[in-house]
Amino acid sequence: MYINKMKTLAIGDKVATLPIVQGGMGIGISMANLASSVANEGGIGIISAAGIGMLHETKKTSNKNSVDALKKEIEKAKSQTSGIIGVNIMVALSNYADLVQASIESDIDIIFAGAGLPLDLPKYLSESSKTKIVPIISSGRAARLLTNKWIDKYNYLPDAFVIEGPKAGGHLGLKIDQIDNPDFQLEKLLPEVLDAIRPFEEQFQRKIPVIVGGGIYTGEDIHYFLNHGAAGVQMATRFVTTLECDADNEFKQTYINATKEDIKIIKSPVGLPGRAISNQYLDDVENGLKHPFSCPFDCIITCKKEDAPYCISLALYNAKKGTMNKGFAFAGTNAYLADKIVSVKTLIQTLVTEYHIACKNSTIQDFD
Repeated sequence: MYINKMKTLAIGDKVATLPIVQGGMGIGISMANLASSVANEGGIGIISAAGIGMLHETKKTSNKNSVDALKKEIEKAKSQTSGIIGVNIMVALSNYADLVQASIESDIDIIFAGAGLPLDLPKYLSESSKTKIVPIISSGRAARLLTNKWIDKYNYLPDAFVIEGPKAGGHLGLKIDQIDNPDFQLEKLLPEVLDAIRPFEEQFQRKIPVIVGGGIYTGEDIHYFLNHGAAGVQMATRFVTTLECDADNEFKQTYINATKEDIKIIKSPVGLPGRAISNQYLDDVENGLKHPFSCPFDCIITCKKEDAPYCISLALYNAKKGTMNKGFAFAGTNAYLADKIVSVKTLIQTLVTEYHIACKNSTIQDFD
């Protein structure tokens, strides 16, 4: 493990020596290999549960197949690290409840839940559960609403929050007109959420760590947010161009080849805006050359499958395999900065070095 002097990130009794959460990326981009590699360097590694059953059975997916696949992936990750492993589970998944239950049964360290508010997530925990639960939100209002709900109904305080800003890759929890609005940028959202949760922290005499994600790419970015109240950062895009990332090399090369202009907002069949790297497949969709299809998976509750010109799960699965002419890559706004594929260890060393340089150059006193 690379020695660093960043502060630790504690989520309940789970303490990461590096305040970096590797974001969950589906379908199949962040699995056991990437997650365990990040955990071995002191960060929190995340397995994405989205479409996980497709990786084990391509012709047909089922709820049981997805649950079995997730349990196997968690087991594999745990066999490769003694560090902290989490799962990212979209609330909008049709088998959300079963994936949550499977994760808890597998003693996963942390569940990160987004793409909808996980209002009932605490009900899946038992008194003996070791799993921590962390909602992914995009506003102070959501943090307040969810915390009140969990306290009133389950007497449970969130173990942490992740704020996902508009510069993230993949599906965004914001409306189109909010993405470029200064009032919805991460720099504004962080103090808003910190203010929203402060009364709960005072009432229960317990800190609720806030992790920020979306567009965070360098050690300087990490330094900025840690010194403005964040307990940690979530980074996904930066981990795609690593040797250990579970995607095909053609997928990774898409990032390296991308220009700033290639990264754009698309309208996803699931009813949310998303950020992706433009390619011929997406051009064909935009030009009306893709046509309504028969839904093979029924995997996302919000998917407008009756009108959708393509299956987003299949497109993302094809891209994960490197078949880019039949899919596309989701990516954060800074994906075009990638210029080579490196190991996770080298990436972490780079981030820590960048962080230390930012510390030396900063007039802001680091938090203890």
